[in-house]
Amino acid sequence: QVQLVESGGGLVQAGGSLRLSCAASGRTFTSYALGWFRQAPGKEREFVAAFSATGASTYYADSVKGRFTISRDNAQNTVYLRMNSLKPEDTAVYYCAARSRTTGPTIAGAYDYWGQGTQVTVSS
Repeated sequence: QVQLVESGGGLVQAGGSLRLSCAASGRTFTSYALGWFRQAPGKEREFVAAFSATGASTYYADSVKGRFTISRDNAQNTVYLRMNSLKPEDTAVYYCAARSRTTGPTIAGAYDYWGQGTQVTVSS
């Protein structure tokens, strides 16, 4: 099993940056692949970024590609989401998630464990 706790959210102005952290306990990153999703009020949960099953490559939603970067520190069992050039449309609750499947890095249903989320609000 895996427990995930997000942190680092907050209120920033458009164009600003934040780095979200997701601390994992339980299984190691070699056993589970990690990803980030977000959900805005009244909208569907959407994929943001993820590692491949091996951690050798990354996936990004088109809406964040070039602005967001997913990274990890295996020694600390922590995955990060660095968000630059933030836009008001990035406002959402951000969730980290872990999956045991090697497939479906961009699909929410492929993930087995979820954090409680951290709020990111971007003002114009």
